[in-house]
Amino acid sequence: MKLKHHTVSALIATALVSLAATQAAARDFRSADVHAKEYPTNLAVKYMGEQLSKATGGKDKIKVYGDSALGSEKDTVEQVKIGALDMVRVSTAAFHGIVPESMIPSLPFLFRDLDHFRATMYGPQGDKILAAFDRAGFVGLCLYESGARSMYAKRPIRSIADMKGLKVRVQQSDLWVSLINATGASPTPMPFAEVYTGLKTGLLDAAENNIPSYEEAKHFESAPIFSETMHVMSPEVLVFSKKIWETLSSEEQASIRKAAKESVPYYVKLWDAKEKDAKAAVLKSGAKIIPTSEIDKASFVAAEKPVWDKFTSTPELKSLVQDIVNTK
Repeated sequence: MKLKHHTVSALIATALVSLAATQAAARDFRSADVHAKEYPTNLAVKYMGEQLSKATGGKDKIKVYGDSALGSEKDTVEQVKIGALDMVRVSTAAFHGIVPESMIPSLPFLFRDLDHFRATMYGPQGDKILAAFDRAGFVGLCLYESGARSMYAKRPIRSIADMKGLKVRVQQSDLWVSLINATGASPTPMPFAEVYTGLKTGLLDAAENNIPSYEEAKHFESAPIFSETMHVMSPEVLVFSKKIWETLSSEEQASIRKAAKESVPYYVKLWDAKEKDAKAAVLKSGAKIIPTSEIDKASFVAAEKPVWDKFTSTPELKSLVQDIVNTK
């Protein structure tokens, strides 16, 4: 059967409109990070993008911008809030001032060990923290572990007494300022990108972070003694702009959430390898590691107890802390 000319034209026009609509709906979501392109957080979000692309038949993709290319953590969080940027991976410390629940995993000496962290932060307590981002204009997608944070300086730090008077870089958060104040040291809030110069010029005496960040940023050059205080296991968080989220279909939202969750076990493998490699690299470079067995943890724990009381000021936050502590 022959189709009339105007029928064929109509079909072609409909097909073109449909194709244009499909192409218009295709999205390249942009995700920001302060770490280098090959850092596990960036590789995990890239993997998430691959999973998302598979789930949407290649329609939705994620472009990852590392190396602080789109700004500091503070800058990129603000861009995501107003919808100028789709996603950002930052330390949970970047949200301490606006999402009270994000402070809970940064409480000093909250987690007994890595297994305890994983059971809670990749479990119901982590989901509760992620859900809290919604009220602040963000969609919490997933948490990534970030190892244990420890102190590093020109000299060993074996007990709370060794902290007295040190100028210590902290993340830009009231909780971190209080945490360092409690040790008798002097907290100096500063973006991560400025710490190398701060240590080199003597503006800082010490800093604290996980060992991959210590190695990646070459902080060992000016602070060659890494003391495994393991005072905090605060996670990283990946968030999506709520403004942009609300323009997506429920199917797209579900695909993004699923891809984010799938990136977590992938990330954990990368992180485990990264920690091992970073430790070997800093030792090879001449840095010294004071093992956690040589740290007087009790002196730190006693000093930090008031920080728990100060930052768990509501029944809901107290309940969340208790849930984490009670988890076996």
